[in-house]
Amino acid sequence: MIVQSLRLRLLLWASGAVAVALVLAGIGLTTLFDRHVERRVQDELATYLRQLSGGIEFAVDGSFSVAVPMADPRFDVAFSGLYWQVEEDGTAFAIHSRSLWDTRIALPTDPLDVGVIHRHTLPGPGGATLLVQERRIVFPTNEGERSLRMMVAIDRSDLDAASTDFAGELVPSLGILGVVLVLAVWFQVRMGLRPLDAIRKGINLVRTGTANRLPANQPREVMPLVEEVNDLLGAQEQAVERARQRAGDLAHGLKTPLTILQGDAGRLRARGENDLAGEIEGLVETMRRHVDRELNRARLHEKGVMQVRVADLGAVVEKIVRTVNRTPAGKNRRWMVNIPADLATGMDEGDLVELLGNLVDNAAKWARREVMVRAAPAMGGYVQLMIEDDGPGVPDEALAKLGNRGVRLDEQAPGNGFGLAIVRDILAAYGGNITFSNRPEGGLCVQVDLPACPPVLPIKS
Repeated sequence: MIVQSLRLRLLLWASGAVAVALVLAGIGLTTLFDRHVERRVQDELATYLRQLSGGIEFAVDGSFSVAVPMADPRFDVAFSGLYWQVEEDGTAFAIHSRSLWDTRIALPTDPLDVGVIHRHTLPGPGGATLLVQERRIVFPTNEGERSLRMMVAIDRSDLDAASTDFAGELVPSLGILGVVLVLAVWFQVRMGLRPLDAIRKGINLVRTGTANRLPANQPREVMPLVEEVNDLLGAQEQAVERARQRAGDLAHGLKTPLTILQGDAGRLRARGENDLAGEIEGLVETMRRHVDRELNRARLHEKGVMQVRVADLGAVVEKIVRTVNRTPAGKNRRWMVNIPADLATGMDEGDLVELLGNLVDNAAKWARREVMVRAAPAMGGYVQLMIEDDGPGVPDEALAKLGNRGVRLDEQAPGNGFGLAIVRDILAAYGGNITFSNRPEGGLCVQVDLPACPPVLPIKS
């Protein structure tokens, strides 16, 4: 499974690296500890070997013994793990510490230079493994020189126990260190990704219209991204401005011909050619609605819909209802409006007026007695607006066609079929949605999801 969070991905990789580093550090420290302890033990054995050499005495009968007791009392405790043994070259005579009891350590038969210390790992009493130091010393006596092979040994299990104890104490320490390092990595990742969070908040400010560019005071590593985004915003503004100008030029270019056609229709009507005049006037009205619709779309794109405004929904609905109530279609209707106070939507007020004006006027035109308008906050950052009438409703098979450009379900009713299409254009520009359904008790229900006011996020450096 691919981790989508960059912060979590960095934290996981860093935690893995910390874990590997701590394991390697634990192995390395344990190895160094073993070498250090073994080195200290070898030094200790060398000291015992010198003590043993200095304590040798020869008797009159030619035997030898250790006249000076060894300093460490473990040499006198049976199988204590610390032993000494002395053999004479060429004879079978040997003496050993009391700790060996009745056993003897089999030394290798390799030749020894006088005074040179040899180190071995040999089996000891009870299956123990011994670290052994030995050397050959030649003693002058009245009977001539005598060569003695002396050794001291220690049970390696003591070293292994020390290493195990050290590892047991090291593991919790490395665990605590690992937790501290992971916390430090988390803090570092969080601080390192703050510029990306600042860019996200900057884009939010651009989207809400509070700013038109991303702030340039960013770290050097993310500045190429900031510059590219700012260049893209600039290019988009220029493209929108050119499109708006072209739409405006087209509208102004058509205004004069339409005025001339309107005048021609008037003259035809004066001559009694009412049918032809009415046809021309209908075409002129349709073309004007086309032009108005395209100018409206150009105005929406000019705002980029990223520059969101705030409109008081209740005040706008009240103004529209008051206006429609004075028209022939709305003066005999009973209006039921239920909109919470201070309920606002993140739209330009002019766009909201045009959107609701079309919907409310349409409801008033088809209602028999009453029109209901209500609104409430909804999930997902929307405001849900419901406009219902008690009219005849719409055939179920025709509901999906409502809002399509130029679609009119009743050709006898006034209009040209562009009102709901303009509503869809405005909602599409703002990321809203519209749904048509028939009420069970009769009439049409229009549900509009309007964008709520988006929060403006502050930028932290």
